[in-house]
Amino acid sequence: MVLKFCKMHGIGNDYIYFDCLKNELANPSEIAIKLSDRHFGIGGDGIVLICKSTVADAKMRMFNLDGSEGKMCGNAIRCVGKYLYDNHIIDKPTISIDTLSGIKYLDLTVENGEVTGVKVDMGKPILTPADIPVNLTGSSIVDKEVAIDGQLYNITCVSMGNPHCIVFVDNVDSLDLEEIGPRFEYNQIFPDQVNTEFVECLDDGTFKMRVWERGSGETLACGTGACAVAVAMVLNNKASKNQDIIIHLKGGDLTINYTDETVYMSGSATKVFDGIIDL
Repeated sequence: MVLKFCKMHGIGNDYIYFDCLKNELANPSEIAIKLSDRHFGIGGDGIVLICKSTVADAKMRMFNLDGSEGKMCGNAIRCVGKYLYDNHIIDKPTISIDTLSGIKYLDLTVENGEVTGVKVDMGKPILTPADIPVNLTGSSIVDKEVAIDGQLYNITCVSMGNPHCIVFVDNVDSLDLEEIGPRFEYNQIFPDQVNTEFVECLDDGTFKMRVWERGSGETLACGTGACAVAVAMVLNNKASKNQDIIIHLKGGDLTINYTDETVYMSGSATKVFDGIIDL
């Protein structure tokens, strides 16, 4: 099987993209495991399929490097928008993408005929514990002290299509995420596992974040995670609604704005190269 692909990244969150608008891709989970390997494959945080949709301009499916399918990926959806526009598949600055967490709307920034940035309407955050999901009581989980493998943490839980657990720390660079991350991911209070964001407040409206993603480990960036962090900032009175919140991630910066109606995420989308692989 010979497959054409496009390697793209959103501030370092890199995926292998397949155009499935005409032909479906069989066994995407197995392909994600094989091709995501950075030594024996192409290398990436997973694969993304760009598919036909009956309810939107296109549909996005994302598979993590362990083969599990994710409901949403903020950095990947920006790259999907760039792919569709730059390849003249869709010729308009505002497009809709169907995902497992609903239809998302993208506003494209175009320079010299190519997309350089994308603003995504990510929808309203989910705060009800059962819907995140997290096995804790209450109408929401905000600054709640819990024990993770015997150590106490204050956590805030948000879903932006994927479950997120946010932890505020004094120095995010000093953390051993290889040790701490799996403790959160596989803890029994998170029935669907969880993405965990460790956040350091730099100043008013600017924050530094590292993320441990379920199924992938530490990544350079996480779009839904940055959105969840911005929501958590507002819930913990560290930022305000309708404010541009800058999130510094290992791969670059995202700008998040949490309003009464939705969460907006703005960031870059970059093509690395096109390729062909024989499986």
